Amino acid sequence: MEKKMAMKVSMVSIIVNLILSLFKLLAGIVASSGAMVSDALHSASDVFSTVIVMIGVQVSTKKSDKNHQYGHERLECVASIVLAVVLCITGCGIGYKGLQTIAGGNYETLAVPGVLALVAAATSILVKEWMFWYTRAAAKKVNSGALMADAWHHRSDSLSSIGALIGIFGSRIGYPVLDSVASVVISFFIIKAAYDIFKDAVDKMVDKACDDETIQEMQAVIQSQKGVLGIDLLRTRLFGNKIYVDIEIAADGNRTLNETHAIAECVHDKIEQGFPNVKHCMVHVNPYHG
Repeated sequence: MEKKMAMKVSMVSIIVNLILSLFKLLAGIVASSGAMVSDALHSASDVFSTVIVMIGVQVSTKKSDKNHQYGHERLECVASIVLAVVLCITGCGIGYKGLQTIAGGNYETLAVPGVLALVAAATSILVKEWMFWYTRAAAKKVNSGALMADAWHHRSDSLSSIGALIGIFGSRIGYPVLDSVASVVISFFIIKAAYDIFKDAVDKMVDKACDDETIQEMQAVIQSQKGVLGIDLLRTRLFGNKIYVDIEIAADGNRTLNETHAIAECVHDKIEQGFPNVKHCMVHVNPYHG
């Protein structure tokens, strides 16, 4: 179900981005807008990034095997890191070209963008904002980090198109250098999106703990189970888009092994049932010492 939805969203993303990037590239060339050409390249990079996401989802959903006994979820983080690197390179390239034009001076010789560039920018804002909400909803539903990264890529494209729109409009009212300024602004949005995606992926690869709210919710569930007299230890770690949990509970030391095992099993089941993202939960029982 998760894989099927991720693939469906990714295919929609590829088709929309191909059409949109071709339209923006054509509009940028015909209307003589460097900002729109830069924005078209940004949209084209979305196609590549979505292919990376598809590969990441495909590999990360593979079942555990002899060589990967804990599964392949972290490979989705690898896909996100590759995506972040591609975004960063794209942003730096666009920014460098814009700065070259600004530093070159002779703004009077710069071409004034045509109306078609304005139309393309406005269209891009609407389409990319819709793609952001569409992809974000699917990413939340299937809890996919790579898909969420792709959603924010759409948002960065939407923001860059706003920058392009402002720059193109400014050029048309007598400030041609604003088209190049818009390209530089676009590059900052792209680089910021790359940083956020990279940071999120790295957090999931270095066993970062869950947020405080999730941990508090787990503690409440554990303490509410019959026979649990205390929590000696609760550790969580992110493993791709899944969670691993280690718990040590305190129980009456005079109970039989079967009774304490039943308490531990109850805690285990409640955690896995109450938190769908938990892939593995280990519960250890200590004698309660007051």
